[in-house]
Amino acid sequence: MIMETKDLILRKAKYEDWESMYYNVWSRPETAKYMLWKMTADEESAKKRIKRSMAWQKLHDSWLVFEKASRQAIGFAGVEKIKPHTWQDASIALGPEFTGKGYGKQILQLLIEYCISLDGQEFYYSTRAENLRSKALAMSCGFIYQYSEQKTDLQTGKAYELEIFKKDIH
Repeated sequence: MIMETKDLILRKAKYEDWESMYYNVWSRPETAKYMLWKMTADEESAKKRIKRSMAWQKLHDSWLVFEKASRQAIGFAGVEKIKPHTWQDASIALGPEFTGKGYGKQILQLLIEYCISLDGQEFYYSTRAENLRSKALAMSCGFIYQYSEQKTDLQTGKAYELEIFKKDIH
């Protein structure tokens, strides 16, 4: 399945995507900062990681994000069903050179449209409280703050606050 916005294409990972994902996303501390994954240290690790991504994406509603203009993989995005008619984001990540261009909003709106096509009626979006860009994205797309949870980052062991937002999408 391939999905498109004005500037982006979302599709399943292919092996040859390892290089642009490594340089644009996985090796970037700015991107990993708010995520639950570790940065990828080298090209060989990126080649292994793309294989894991391909296997994961076969079984999940998850895609790589490509910028149409550059034809590069610049991030990833996904959703998951949490109960009947209710979906949530399963992460949206973009490389640092690709933020601030409206791409996050295009991705989130596309994911919502996808969930509506599967009879989704509610959509939850979560972000770390300190991720101001992600919070601004949620608000710009009409999400309403619901509650916060205290979490522990499994990579660093540090505590953080996860904020959960909701939008009715039916």
